[in-house]
Amino acid sequence: MKKMRVRLKIWRQESPQVKGHFEEYSLNDILTDMSFLEMLDVLNETLTKEGKRPVEFESDCREGICGTCSLMVSGQAHGPVLGATTCQLYMRTFDDNELISIEPWRAKAFPVIRDLVTDRRALDRIIAAGGYVSVKAGPHADANAMLVPKDLSDRAMDAAACIGCGACVAACPNASASLFTSAKITQLALLPQGQPERKRRAINMVAQMDKELFGSCSNLGECEAACPKRISIQNIAIMKQEYMKAALAADFRAGMGSADGGA
Repeated sequence: MKKMRVRLKIWRQESPQVKGHFEEYSLNDILTDMSFLEMLDVLNETLTKEGKRPVEFESDCREGICGTCSLMVSGQAHGPVLGATTCQLYMRTFDDNELISIEPWRAKAFPVIRDLVTDRRALDRIIAAGGYVSVKAGPHADANAMLVPKDLSDRAMDAAACIGCGACVAACPNASASLFTSAKITQLALLPQGQPERKRRAINMVAQMDKELFGSCSNLGECEAACPKRISIQNIAIMKQEYMKAALAADFRAGMGSADGGA
């Protein structure tokens, strides 16, 4: 197997209250077929043997499913390979002796916990604001009890592919979460099961996104380019349509209420 030398420039930060800085490391005899996270494992084993604190980073599935391996690699969210998460990145992507910079996501809504680990619970709170379907507990309904047209199910599945990694936020100059939020809104807006809560879902999720201090969307398209699941930016247009329809409906109901009261 081919081996390579790796030079790393890694962000180290003890806690949210401490100012961070870059530290440089070098590794020899790294296999080119290693994944990026396996290379970081080797680094941490080396640091541990030297009595130094290992680099904190997140990972779980290492199969591009969970979205926790959220790293900025040489200035690109998840690294230079498009349509892939950091755990799907392999060392053969890089040149021998190349200097690789590794940083956490940079966004006000994603405060650094330690080193490369950020607090991305803001995305969970957006989901909790309305990214779900309320159902009564009981026996599972038959899979074919509610028919869904093929084109709508395909579009809903494309939006549902979002793994909530936050790469769209990290890549956006404004740190906008519009692609993430729009994917979750679109997914349910296209399905019959999502219709009862459709209007308040759009209102509540967009309001929560703003509350979390994410930036506004300026349609640069960096989010779509960085997304490991290639979520389409068209979902943002759908989100805006959903929000406007819901807001107008709410204003109309408010106006009717005022008119009744005046009468």
